[in-house]
Amino acid sequence: MCSPPKAVIFDLDGTLVQTRESSWKVFSPINSRHQLGIDTAEQFYELFAHNFFGSLRRACGDPATADVVTAEFMQALNEHYSPTMVPGLNDVVTAMVPHSKLAVLSSNTTAVVRRILRQNRLEYCFAHVFGGDVEPDKTIGIARFLADAATGSGRMCRAYYDEPSDSASDVGGETGPRDVVLITDTVGDVEAAVSAGIRAVGVAWGMHTEEQLIAAGAEFVAIWPQELLAYLYSDAEPACGGSCATRHADPPSASVREASRSAAEVRHDRRRRTAAKFAATSAASAVTTSALATPALAVSARALNRVPPPVTARVDDRLLAAIGRTMR
Repeated sequence: MCSPPKAVIFDLDGTLVQTRESSWKVFSPINSRHQLGIDTAEQFYELFAHNFFGSLRRACGDPATADVVTAEFMQALNEHYSPTMVPGLNDVVTAMVPHSKLAVLSSNTTAVVRRILRQNRLEYCFAHVFGGDVEPDKTIGIARFLADAATGSGRMCRAYYDEPSDSASDVGGETGPRDVVLITDTVGDVEAAVSAGIRAVGVAWGMHTEEQLIAAGAEFVAIWPQELLAYLYSDAEPACGGSCATRHADPPSASVREASRSAAEVRHDRRRRTAAKFAATSAASAVTTSALATPALAVSARALNRVPPPVTARVDDRLLAAIGRTMR
């Protein structure tokens, strides 16, 4: 079992949101207009077996048609693509926030990612977003994330970023490839993660099956969203070995290892304190909501400015408690 990840990269389509029917409805008119021969949803889904944009360009034949089709598809996604969130993943994402930097790596456009995250009030839970219009090659996107992730800054579902301490040990060398997990529903993404030298965890509710994802190199496939928390944040040995050992990570020097350990301890303590405050705020809001069960009392109390309005969206207490137990 590996140690809890310091950074988690989510794929969007099919992982965070339910995408199969929504994406096919957007693509189908484009296929008909250009007579690409991708006439069924199943044929469209096969494009995700490897890098989607590469598969789409090969299906188009000549480069000129590929450029036009890609541009039309991206524009159609911006205008018409509106998938729903996978049930349960809102709570899973917010439960991960105190313990890992979060990012989104998607073939979709940045505008679509922004719209979906804002609609689900998750936009400030992610520190980085790489859309297909920013970086269409996910292997390169992962490399860019790794190059920038060593700053150690994440987000706590608030607009500002964590500010690292002034300690020299808190800057650089903190996040290595084996500390990063890509969560995805496609074989192509798993292959990109393996190629980049990071861990890959699959989800069974998207494009590809559990068997396909495992065969491609995923170390685990979640059947339910809550399994991601149990698998990634359960107690683990300090050394990460076995199925999650990466293929391309060079062994660090003793000085780098010591700096990494020091940086991890500083970051871990900072996030533990933040998580405790987060839990206290959630508990206080629950008490407030319970005490103001009568609508008339709630209205009168707010009118007198004695209490804030009840919180309508907060982390599931059971998920928060489960995560808390893993951090002791």
